[in-house]
Amino acid sequence: MAIEVLKPGLLTTLQDAGRSGYAHLGVGRAGAFDEPALRIANALCGNPPEACGLEITLLGPTLRLDADAWIAITGAPIPFHIEGAERPMWSPAFVPAGATVTFGAIRSGCRSYLGVAGGFDAKPVLGSRSIDVNASLGPNGGRPLRAGDTLETGSSVPASSGMRQSLHQGAHDPVPKWRLDPKPWFSDDSSQPLRLLPGTHLEKLTDVSRNALFSEPFSTHADSNRVGVRLSGPVLGWNASIDMVSEGCVPGVLQLPPSGQPIVFGPECPVSGGYPRIGQIPAVDLPRLAQRRPGDALRFRSCTFDEALDALRKREGALQELQAAIRNRLQQDHDQNGPR
Repeated sequence: MAIEVLKPGLLTTLQDAGRSGYAHLGVGRAGAFDEPALRIANALCGNPPEACGLEITLLGPTLRLDADAWIAITGAPIPFHIEGAERPMWSPAFVPAGATVTFGAIRSGCRSYLGVAGGFDAKPVLGSRSIDVNASLGPNGGRPLRAGDTLETGSSVPASSGMRQSLHQGAHDPVPKWRLDPKPWFSDDSSQPLRLLPGTHLEKLTDVSRNALFSEPFSTHADSNRVGVRLSGPVLGWNASIDMVSEGCVPGVLQLPPSGQPIVFGPECPVSGGYPRIGQIPAVDLPRLAQRRPGDALRFRSCTFDEALDALRKREGALQELQAAIRNRLQQDHDQNGPR
């Protein structure tokens, strides 16, 4: 199946689980910023969690599908219509051949995720279909979608048997009978602080700066992207000058450049960098960072490694349970409805 891009949206990119194993060559991971949201969108389409979807930033695209398909939208709240009829997020949605799917502006949060049954099929680059805009790496030369692009969906990533058979049987019930509760998986509540593990140079901050880091609000600067989220807030400073050499970097590293305004690395961050590190947002809280839009407030609270690891294990357990429940529900729907 082919999907034509009529309008690309503000920043819409192909993303999957990311490009791992190449940091020693200077190649970053990329991948979905809000990984659980993409995994759930894939589950709702009957795809494996690592299938490729679309990451939509702030303003969505307009797409035309040339064949029947199932899609699902998760992440930040975004209105979307199939041939002019509004459809709910967090639920499988059927799109008939030739239909146009239109996405509006994200209402809160920053990023939404579109999955399609079979996954988006593009030639992998270094084992991943993720677009790394900063490095110009990935399918289509590593660039975001443009009007006129054509996206193929995959026979290489099989949908669940229930969805595949429903498509073959001409299913066209446009109204889903169920949807997920987004509350456990999406939050734009800026009053809830992000966890922050201590960085190598945290103790070298002045007492006033260290206290401000954990007590004062910051805001997300408009000059932020998937490489780094720039923060505006109290200017942080050092007890003494720090001599630095470049060190390895991963998403979530909180660096402090000479401006005194922190930068949090995102999924397209460089694999090494030379600014002092004052903290690390653990993996479990990166999806919440991903959903901060320009101007949103952001606070930090100190946490331990054990606390962060325990929270990640609980999230992964809940996510795996949800994926299994979705698989069962999709199969039940097919078994109950039978041939259409």
